[in-house]
Amino acid sequence: MALDGNYIDQPMQALFPETMILENAPYTADMPGGRPTNRKAPPFGERMATLRNALGLSQSDFAAKIGSTREMVNYYERRAKNPTADFVQKAAKVLGVSVDELLGFKPLSPRKPGPASKLQQKIERLRQLPEAKQKLVLDLLDTVLQSQPVHAR
Repeated sequence: MALDGNYIDQPMQALFPETMILENAPYTADMPGGRPTNRKAPPFGERMATLRNALGLSQSDFAAKIGSTREMVNYYERRAKNPTADFVQKAAKVLGVSVDELLGFKPLSPRKPGPASKLQQKIERLRQLPEAKQKLVLDLLDTVLQSQPVHAR
């Protein structure tokens, strides 16, 4: 079947029915590149990815902060065994750790508590309300939480 000059790739379509797979469709940056690796990420890459995720940064956000590209961050997280000194210094600064901690020469020091999360700020505001309003909010919260299934992480 043709669709704007592209033809549906029948074998691939059978494997991925929820996504339209076209033979002549251009490759985009949102598509995964090749098959997933079977190798474990190098220790440096694992530490960097863990710290980046703890800060809530995507690879693209992190790359922008260190003046690099998402592809380069992906390379260092998944494949590179010998990161450049410049990259390590920039990454350590953005991640808020020392170069030695990022490279694994020193254990990560306990993180200082940062600003309260939005949820913690709202809980503090809730504590300041009169008891009757607190009960109203808690009843509403209970109703919402009971209607949602709990998913294990």
